[in-house]
Amino acid sequence: MAMGSFNSQQNQMPTAEINMTPLVDVMLVLLIIFIITAPLMTHSVPVDLPRAASTPTPEKPMTLQVAINAENRIFIGSEGVDRSTLEERFKAAVAQDAHVEMHLKADRATRYETVAETMSAARRAGLTKIGFVTQPGEGS
Repeated sequence: MAMGSFNSQQNQMPTAEINMTPLVDVMLVLLIIFIITAPLMTHSVPVDLPRAASTPTPEKPMTLQVAINAENRIFIGSEGVDRSTLEERFKAAVAQDAHVEMHLKADRATRYETVAETMSAARRAGLTKIGFVTQPGEGS
């Protein structure tokens, strides 16, 4: 028996196991810290805003409803419009409201040429905001 040894066996191999206790202790401390600090991060800073006597006036731009049916006829609102007067109608709408928006509804069977001509007439008249109106798909 060797002096200073607590083990009675002479040729024992050291164990190669990982001690998980310190890792679990650290993880539990971190979990407690996150549980305590998470609600504090979601609150906003309290600000006492000044009071105003006026009410906000949201200005909604004028919308121009343009539809093209399956026979390639163009409608503004419910009124049929000839292609030769289409650009003048768009210019009149821009003169009435500079921020006018055009909502374009085209039938599925409409020729692409008609849609492109309508969009180019709107662009030449000064319409910059053009939106396409569609139906929601089956997956929506």
